[in-house]
Amino acid sequence: MTVILSGPVFDGRAAKASDDALEDWKRTLATVGASMVRSNLNMVLRRQTPYYRLRVEAQPEHPDWKITDQGVIYGPWLEGTGSRNRTTRFKGYATFRRTTQQINARAVALGQNIVAWYVDRVMQ
Repeated sequence: MTVILSGPVFDGRAAKASDDALEDWKRTLATVGASMVRSNLNMVLRRQTPYYRLRVEAQPEHPDWKITDQGVIYGPWLEGTGSRNRTTRFKGYATFRRTTQQINARAVALGQNIVAWYVDRVMQ
C-alpha cells in the first residue's frame, strides 16, 4: 500500500497562508484603528491644528502592531491619562480608549474578509 499526501495542508501552503492572514489582520486592525483615532480627534478637538492628528499612525511592534502618537509630549494630557489631568478640570478626550472598544467590535468582521481571501488563494 502506498499513501501519497498532497495539497495545501501537507505542502506548507496552508500554514504559510494562516501566518500571512494573521499578520495582514493585525496590520489592517492597526491601520483602520489609526484612521478611526484621527477621525475621532477631528470631531473632538476644539482648536484644529493638524500636528497631533498627523502624528497618529499604525506601526509594527514585533510580534504585533500598535497605534501611536509617536510620543507627542501633550498626548497623555489629550487622552486624559497624564499627571496634569489630576490638577486641571480637563479630563481628556479618551480617543484612544474609545477607539479600542470600537475596533474590537469590528475585528471579527475585518478578520473574516481577510481569512476568506487567503483561503481562496490557497485553494486555487
